[in-house]
Amino acid sequence: MTEAAAEFTSAPAQSGVSVRPHHTLWGDAWIRLRRNKLAVVGGFIILIITLAAVFAPWITEYDFAFQDYSAILQSPNAQHWFGTDELGRDVFARMIYGARTSLAVGLFTQIIVIFVGLPIGAFAGFLGGRVDNILMRFVDVMYAFPDILLIILLSAVMRETSFAQVGGGIFVIFLAIGLVNWVGIARLIRGQILSLKQRDFVAAVRAMGGGNGYITLRHLLPNALGPIIVSVTFGVPRAIFAEAALSYIGIGIKPPTPSWGAMIRDGFNVLNAYPHLVIIPAVAIAILMLAFTFLGDGLRDALDPRMRR
Repeated sequence: MTEAAAEFTSAPAQSGVSVRPHHTLWGDAWIRLRRNKLAVVGGFIILIITLAAVFAPWITEYDFAFQDYSAILQSPNAQHWFGTDELGRDVFARMIYGARTSLAVGLFTQIIVIFVGLPIGAFAGFLGGRVDNILMRFVDVMYAFPDILLIILLSAVMRETSFAQVGGGIFVIFLAIGLVNWVGIARLIRGQILSLKQRDFVAAVRAMGGGNGYITLRHLLPNALGPIIVSVTFGVPRAIFAEAALSYIGIGIKPPTPSWGAMIRDGFNVLNAYPHLVIIPAVAIAILMLAFTFLGDGLRDALDPRMRR
């Protein structure tokens, strides 16, 4: 290296100017997310519950449906960590397997929400005009119905079909909740598309010969991905609560498939004598919903472009 080159490379260090390493939007978002302690705690709780649900057969030796009539309504002890219910079933095993139900409902309902709401919102926002008016009036009509009432109606209608016999009716819950909650994300995506399609990069792509489909799929939707991720994250606890409410009133997951909402309903029969049968699943639902809420708050702050430095 020549003397001039050495002086050039050492100039920033001698002048005291610190060069900030370059990060992408997602790299900066990951750094900000890790600094959010509540979001990290929420993500850690979700990870622990997910691992417990996945590896449930290796965590507990009891079958969630096994009824031991010699151990009915036992308090928490060394053999049954959370006690047993009125049928002698191990509550800890039912909690672990019930986590599968809650997480599956939260995940798959959001997949349905995206598949229904994303194309409707994208078409309405990009095409505009009469298409936008027709689609948004349809969204307004769907939005006018009370969510929980429409979920109950759809669940009741589909419960008598052969499709409802699979998995204790869990697929009916997926459809009922997903087909009701897509209106919010459709409005969100429409607003994002209406804002993004006025940007200069869209005009540049169109001038280069890009068609409507190419612009939407390759440029508009990827740029709207941040708000979509946040909306989906916040939608998971709402779906979990809706499933718990349906199971509590008796039109959710069919027994013996475990559900935290159904466990609360069963525990109310012996609430005064054995309050832990209600408290344990209720606390589990609250913790899981708070974890997703904390994670959603962290993602919202991390993916906000105004937070970039």
